[in-house]
Formats: sequence, C-alpha cells, structure tokens
Amino acid sequence: MSSEPQAGPLSRRRFLGAAGAAGAGLAASALPARAQAPAPDPLITEVQDWNRYLGEGVDKRPYGTPSRFEKHVMRRDVSWLTASPESSVNFTPLHELDGIITPSGLCFERHHGGIADIDPANHRLMIHGLVEKPLVFTMEDIKRMPRQNHVHFLECAANSGMEWRGAQLNGCQFTHGMVHNVMYTGVPLKLLLAEAGLKPNAKWLMLEGADSSGMNRSLPVMKALDDVLIAFAMNGEALRPEQGYPLRAVVPGWEGNIWVKWLRRIEVGDMPWQAREETSKYTDLLADGRSRRYTFIMDAKSVVTNPSPQAPLKHKGRNVLSGLAWSGRGTIKRVDVTLDGGKNWQSARIDGPVLEKSLTRFYVDFDWAGQELLIQSRAIDSTGYVQPTKAELRKVRGVNSIYHNNGIQTWQVRPNGETENVEIA
Repeated sequence: MSSEPQAGPLSRRRFLGAAGAAGAGLAASALPARAQAPAPDPLITEVQDWNRYLGEGVDKRPYGTPSRFEKHVMRRDVSWLTASPESSVNFTPLHELDGIITPSGLCFERHHGGIADIDPANHRLMIHGLVEKPLVFTMEDIKRMPRQNHVHFLECAANSGMEWRGAQLNGCQFTHGMVHNVMYTGVPLKLLLAEAGLKPNAKWLMLEGADSSGMNRSLPVMKALDDVLIAFAMNGEALRPEQGYPLRAVVPGWEGNIWVKWLRRIEVGDMPWQAREETSKYTDLLADGRSRRYTFIMDAKSVVTNPSPQAPLKHKGRNVLSGLAWSGRGTIKRVDVTLDGGKNWQSARIDGPVLEKSLTRFYVDFDWAGQELLIQSRAIDSTGYVQPTKAELRKVRGVNSIYHNNGIQTWQVRPNGETENVEIA
C-alpha cells in the first residue's frame, strides 16, 4: 500500500467522463496524465524463484511450522524481570496476531520451577481428603469420561503489573502479553468430585502440580462445581509441555496462577490452605499496608494491539486499528475507542465469536493524515462493569501492588508513525 494518502472517490462528473472515454475506445496515451495506468510492478511481472522450482513435498514437514518469513513472531522474555528463567515468564506477541485464538506455540509461559517433563503413562491424579472414596485416576481413566470443549482466556494476575507506577515496558507484548485464549478439551471437575463423593463439610480444594516447585493453590468448592475443567488438550491437540502436559486445571475467568499445571493432586478440605502463592504472593498490597486476598476474578480489560509500540503506523490514509477485550465475569458487550486521549469516543466494531470469559476482537477503520494520536480502548462487559482508568484504580489501590491491573492503556502515535507507551492525566 502506498504511504501517501489515498485518492478520494471520483465525483459523478469525473466518473461519467472516464466511462465515456473508455466507451469511445480512446488509447491510454490520449488520456490526461492523471488517468494513466500505473507502471507495472516488477515484483508482479518478473518471474520469481517460487515460480520456477518445485517446493517441498509432503514428507518434509510431518508437523507443520510457520513460514520462515514469520520467524520474528515469537514469545519473548524480559531477562531482568526475574532471577532465573526457570521461575519466570515470557509474553504472547499480541501485536502479531489476529482473531481470538492464540496459536499453541505462542501462548505465554509462567513457571515457578521450569517445565516438567512428564510421561503420561506414569502420571496420576489423586483426589482425597474430605471425600467418601479417595480415588487415583490414570490419564486413560480421565480420557474415558465425558469430555467438553470450551474457549477461555488465561491471564496472569501480574499482567500489566509493571505499569502501576507509570508507563514502563514499551510494547503491548510486554505490558499485556501474559494472556492467551485457546480451546480446551477436558473433563468437568465436578464429575471427578462426584465419583469421589464430597463430604458435607467440604468447602475448599487444594490443587497441586507435579513440577519441581510443587505449585499449589486453594480453590473454593463452589467454583469447582461450576465451570472448572480438567484439561488434557488445547486447540485440538495434546497440551504443550509448557502449558501443563499431560493435565492441567482450567478455571475460567480467574487469575492464571490458580490454573495449576501438571496437575497431580486435589485435596478436599474445609478451609483454604494458606499456600505461599496466596499469602506472600498473589495478594493485592494496598496503599495503607493491608493486603486483599483471594481476588480471583480478572475484571474487564482491553488493549489496542495495532497500532502499538511494536506495530507502529507505517502508512497514511486508510488504516485498521485492532485490539482485544476480555472479562472474567462474562462476555464483552461493547468496546469504546478514542484517538485523541479521551476527548471523543466511538464504539469499535466487534467481529468474530463473542464467548463467555474469552478474548473478543475489535476493530476501528480510520484514516490517518500524520497527526499525533493518543489511542485508548475501554471495555464494558455483560455485567455493566466499565474498565477503569489507571488513575481511578490508584485512588482505591495505591501503587504498591503488582496484580490485577486492568487500567486503560494509552499509546501515543507520533507524526512519523512511531508509537510509545505513555500516560495522560
């Protein structure tokens, strides 16, 4: 596409004149200069290598991979965020994706003890504690039970956590990339609990992973009996090792830390376990020194993925703004977008499936003449909740937390198209 503004629509008089000239059979050379056909593009007329030679056969790629021209589309980490890569995070390249489904190989990773390498034939899931009949399930046992398919987002509670004290990381991959959205296949947890039989005083579960950190979290029985899935597949294939192969918990709408990977044990009790990841971590430290605990739900949030710092504007004229919105409380009903820092808002066009507790894609088609832009998006979910500004969040929460930051994000587009993470009053 040309970097210059696109010509406007023909006036009726110009259109009729051009049509009359064509009907009279005038040669192109006789037309005014502005009506000359463009010179042929050499990239179209020239025979390229891919026109001359046979490509690879079906025997060369038994498991498909992206084009070599897309090798830049990858998860990326920030080395200084954590002490070691085994207890760290990398980020989904949101600015390189479209639609709502995240490819399995691009889903962000968050580990506390590295990726467990588990033989599914030797993996077991135990359910015990306040149950009538303690049980141990093999993978084959689980796969013979009634299964379901659901599309849900998974968001780390620390997503956007570096932004509490101001604009920090320059790219939506880094500010918002601890989220992905896939189709999970698995067995409802309530079916497994029904086989074990919950005792009357059963109120909480403790989910434990088989990784070296022994990652564990407390989960209310009420949520477990609602929509929690014990999943063994994502996007139509087995879970990836970094996503919990061979078995993980899927806890729709709730913070990712509770979606325990490499799930090996579920203990049933009458109170929460006070695990490390729900006391010293994954609590919301407030301005007065108190901490909010068990803030499981991920509130409505959105981000413009294009343009953004890693995807600057390159062309004047016609452009497409694209972004994602999600809510742990239901569906996305509307997304508003501003190009001038909140002075004027317009409703974005939502396209594609709008699913419960899933990413939702939105677009705004706009013309750009090279002026500065201050781009924001604001999500409204099915409960009526409106995504807050960062200033509104800070009035309630202060700046000491690193979790549950769902404030409105601002991108500044400069006249040359470069885009930066900024904050405005």
